[in-house]
Amino acid sequence: MFITTLTWALLAGYGGLIFYLVRQTTPQRVTAPEFFEGQSSSGKAPGMWLLVASAAISWIFAKSIDNAATLGNAFGILGGIGYSIYYLSFVTAAIALYFIRTRGGYRSIPEFLSSKYGLLCSRLFLIAIAIRLLNEVWSNTKVFSLYFGAEGSAGYWLAALIVTAFTVFYTLLGGLRSSLLTDGAQMLLAAVLLVVILATLGPGLVSQGLPTADPETRLAGLTFCGLAFVQIFSYPFHDPVMTDRAFITGPRTMVKAFIWAGLISGGFILLFSSVGLYARAFGVEGAPSYTVPALFGLPMLLVFNAIMLTSAGSTLDSTFSSVAKLGARDWDNRKGQPTENQAFIGRWWIVAIALLGNVPLLSIYMGDQLGPAIIMATTISGTMVMGLAPIFLLAFLPGAGALSFHLAFWPGLFFGVLRVLESALSTQIFPTWLSLGGGKYALDLGVNVYGLLLCTAGYLIGAWWGRRDR
Repeated sequence: MFITTLTWALLAGYGGLIFYLVRQTTPQRVTAPEFFEGQSSSGKAPGMWLLVASAAISWIFAKSIDNAATLGNAFGILGGIGYSIYYLSFVTAAIALYFIRTRGGYRSIPEFLSSKYGLLCSRLFLIAIAIRLLNEVWSNTKVFSLYFGAEGSAGYWLAALIVTAFTVFYTLLGGLRSSLLTDGAQMLLAAVLLVVILATLGPGLVSQGLPTADPETRLAGLTFCGLAFVQIFSYPFHDPVMTDRAFITGPRTMVKAFIWAGLISGGFILLFSSVGLYARAFGVEGAPSYTVPALFGLPMLLVFNAIMLTSAGSTLDSTFSSVAKLGARDWDNRKGQPTENQAFIGRWWIVAIALLGNVPLLSIYMGDQLGPAIIMATTISGTMVMGLAPIFLLAFLPGAGALSFHLAFWPGLFFGVLRVLESALSTQIFPTWLSLGGGKYALDLGVNVYGLLLCTAGYLIGAWWGRRDR
């Protein structure tokens, strides 16, 4: 009872801090450019370090922190390294979007896609990222709510309701501007909490030494590292939380900020995998993010609770602001300055995603078959986008157009959906000879490598055909 009371007190303190920041920095009514583009009240773009902090903390998801610990426990240090490789996505996005902005003069990804490939292709892309945004809501809500009670308990549901409603409230007020400013504070808080965690776990890891892994486990860890590296060429482009921020400052400022954000957030994830390393070194059973802090008593439980709240809150408000822009401006490829009517529509989209995005949490009441199928369906967004790599990275090839887009996008989607069905139905669809490396991610690596090659070949064929017709 005492622990539960302190946990709720922590939530109240977090809410009070964020509310104070929002009231101090956000006027009662922000303008449309502030709401969609994060401009200050004087019309200035966000500074570089504010962009760094916002981009970094927005990619330190609650589920990513949990995954880093789990992978560290499963594969040792290679698990943490593999997951941190995903944060090289910032470099991929920075380079590709720099050229899209400077060579094409585009002000958003939908504008670029519509101009290069046509409105249909732009909308197919937006549907794909909408699935990603839905996934971000429920997955982060679930991770932090488990610190308030078992799945399905009253505490679990109450925490999910309060944090979601509170985040909706302040995002409705200021949109991307509120998200940026609260992200800065959340990044500082997360950094302090990480130092506390490292100071607590460090002595034990130093005395015990990094946990060793047998050859089979090392191969599995290296396979996961390879999978992460292959996916960084497509993964960043289906995350509007990242890419929206690539258009709110000057191109050079964006590149510098994204590189710093990738280093900081990737380093954060690598260091946090020490939680899993500790569990592996000392033979702690269960999910490391929950069992390891319990070893150190109430103070460490509260620290873990706080870091999950911070990371989940930053991801949720960024997701909500991205959905507002997608629904009010991107879907119809609205150009020019944002309008107040668009901001009004965007606010309704925030309410909609807050409700729809948490529907998968109800899967625990849907039986053994339907529930897992719904949860598995949300992971499609992470595997179906391999075709985005050539669509963005090879965009300036002569002759590339709508045909190139379709020949890259649809094979990637097909491979991704088949892989998800294979996992959800516990049946084999892909032949085992496609596997590369070893361990549980060997087939995923093979599907991604061969799938990316197929998508790239399709894109090049489309570009060749486009040049032939000219």
